[in-house]
Amino acid sequence: MARIAPISPETLEEAAALLRAGELIAFPTETVYGLGADATHDAAVARIFEAKDRPRFNPLIVHVADTATARSLAVFDDRADLLAARFWPGPLSLVLPRAAGCKLSRLVSAGLETVALRVPAREDARLLLRQAGVPVAAPSANRSGRLSPTEAKHVAAELGDRVALILDGGPCAVGLESTVVDLSGEAPALLRAGGAVAEEIESELGESLVDPMADPMGDGATRSPGMLEVHYAPSIPLRMDAISAAAGEALLGFGPAPDAALNLSERGDLVEAAANLFRHLHALDGGEFAGIAVMRIPNEGLGRAINDRL
Repeated sequence: MARIAPISPETLEEAAALLRAGELIAFPTETVYGLGADATHDAAVARIFEAKDRPRFNPLIVHVADTATARSLAVFDDRADLLAARFWPGPLSLVLPRAAGCKLSRLVSAGLETVALRVPAREDARLLLRQAGVPVAAPSANRSGRLSPTEAKHVAAELGDRVALILDGGPCAVGLESTVVDLSGEAPALLRAGGAVAEEIESELGESLVDPMADPMGDGATRSPGMLEVHYAPSIPLRMDAISAAAGEALLGFGPAPDAALNLSERGDLVEAAANLFRHLHALDGGEFAGIAVMRIPNEGLGRAINDRL
């Protein structure tokens, strides 16, 4: 069972050091307890999906200490400026285009060209982020499909020894996940209702929020995390369970594969494979190859999520 430690200057610094080392920690925000990992560290982000038994690679919300940090990671327009000024720090997550040179792991975006960002309201959460010195991917600290945790004991019961440390900050004040608004398209879209009131967001924007589920393929919809069956699809055909590459194809290996153009994990490690997945797909897409042949990935553990995305 993971150690539960009350929040103090010492435990905040310990948690920050664990994040910098690529470990998972749980910490409270005003919404729910988050399962945190360095959002720039591919393998650390992959461990989030492993710890949560998450069956597919949905985008993750990245937590930052301030708006200035958020601006270094994403492209802000006038709408994002308005909402950040009004609702940050607070329980609102904004989906925005990734900035040029964004150092965030491709896994936090599930291969999309967008990223979800939030500045939490809790001062100790922002202090942790400043001390860690890295943006932190932090979905709710529970197993996929289970109730979100609002107390440290909920995290311990859900995740056990899957995290290195659980910071105990008492019950969460809001107790509901953040509201998620997608500003990556022409029309602002409400992806998830939560701790920030949708009507107040609409009042600030001066326009209504689109429901992308009403017509997910229509002209007024935005391409939204978790809303469509296809998130990132290469522009060239992809063939699974390949033994070798056909003429014109690139072989994406798993395990020993001397002929592979790139290898998800030469040692057959699913965490390493998940960490490399989107980066390798991007590298092979749109270049000299006419298709991508992917060697068989075991359909267990993180392999299920890898196969789901493929």
